[in-house]
Amino acid sequence: MSKILNEVLAANRDYVNEFGDKGSLPLPPGRHFAILTCMDARLDPAKYAGLSEGDAHVIRNAGGRASDDAIRSLVISYKLLGTREWFVIHHTNCGMELFNDEIMRDLLGSSLKTASIDADGWHDGCDGPGSAEGNYIDWLTIKDQQESVLEDVTRIKNHPLVPSDIPVYGYIYECASGRLIEVPAATEAGKVG
Repeated sequence: MSKILNEVLAANRDYVNEFGDKGSLPLPPGRHFAILTCMDARLDPAKYAGLSEGDAHVIRNAGGRASDDAIRSLVISYKLLGTREWFVIHHTNCGMELFNDEIMRDLLGSSLKTASIDADGWHDGCDGPGSAEGNYIDWLTIKDQQESVLEDVTRIKNHPLVPSDIPVYGYIYECASGRLIEVPAATEAGKVG
């Protein structure tokens, strides 16, 4: 077994010992809201949004972007589990700002191994095999955090499967302080009626 696997399984044993009555939490989130945010390991939505288990749905992907799959999850969250408010929360110093579709496609085309970055940009540490499959993916990279939050809130609000009475709030998590900073234009775009 790997060191990481052992650590995760040991942590799970400890968690089970302290699990208590969490097995009786209801399926719908108790506070009736959802957060779409980035997968970045520095972000802990439970801490920055004051969540306990069972409080809210947290949907995470690279950049916290309003991809088709993220919208699918939000629609399920509302339609079947009763969430009534949604947050889109991107963050400062996001890795999705460090490349664009062309860079990602070139890197994947030359090798599937982990790439590295330095002052001269992204580099593959070895040759192939690569794959052209990356050419068919919109990587949803970010040029400007405020613009991307506004774009995602607008996409969600205008989606034909999203009811007009759900407010969608737009924020940026500041990695240096832990503070949530509102993107007023996004919150305005996400307001109800």
